[in-house]
Amino acid sequence: MRLALFPLAVVLLPGTPMPLHIFEPRYRRMLADALAGPREFGLVYLPPGVREGELASGWPLCLAHVDEHEPLEDGRSNIVVRGTRRLALDHFVDDEAPYPVGLVRELPDATVLAEALVPRAAQARALFGRVAAAARTLADDTAPPPALPDDDTLLAYAIAAAVDLDLAAKHRLLATRDAAERLSQVVALLTPVATDIERRAAVHGRARTNGHGPH
Repeated sequence: MRLALFPLAVVLLPGTPMPLHIFEPRYRRMLADALAGPREFGLVYLPPGVREGELASGWPLCLAHVDEHEPLEDGRSNIVVRGTRRLALDHFVDDEAPYPVGLVRELPDATVLAEALVPRAAQARALFGRVAAAARTLADDTAPPPALPDDDTLLAYAIAAAVDLDLAAKHRLLATRDAAERLSQVVALLTPVATDIERRAAVHGRARTNGHGPH
C-alpha cells in the first residue's frame, strides 16, 4: 500500500507509545493529512549518516497511529503516537505531497506456539523487574515500574521501549519476525544491564547511609 512516511532517528515498536514534536512544514502537512484520514503514517528508523533514499528494500518500519494531538499557536504540534503493526518498505515513490511517500507491505510474525514463549517471557519479565527496581533505587523513586503487557508476543517490544537500549538493537527487534527470538534478544540485552545497574544501586544505597549508621 501507499503510505506517508516519517524518517526519523527513533524506533517505534508495536504496542508502545511515543511523543513527537512536529515542526518542519512538510511534516506539519503530513500530520494534517493523517488527521483528516485514518490518523496514521509510517515511522521509519533513519540511522545516523544514512539518507532516506539509501534505505534498503524490505527495511522494517512501524505504522504509527496518532492517539493525541496538541496544536500549538505557531503551527507546530505535540503528538503522541502508538505503534500498531510492522511493515516493510518496498521503495519510496514520487508523489505530489511535500513529505516522503513509499510503497509498503505487511511484515507479519512467523507462527510460534504460545507454550514456546512462556519460559523466555518469564526470564525477560524477571530481568526487567530487576532493572526497574534498581533504576528506582538510583532515582530515589517509589513509583511502581511500568506495567508490561500480558501478550508475550508484545513483551519484548514493551521492555525495549521502557529501557534505554541502543537504537540499532531496537530496530533488530522490529525486524525479527519470531517472538521467541525477540525475547531471547531482550534477555541477552538486559542481562548485563541488570548486573550493572544493581551494582550501582547497591553503591547508592550504601552511600545514603553514610553518617547515619551505628557508631
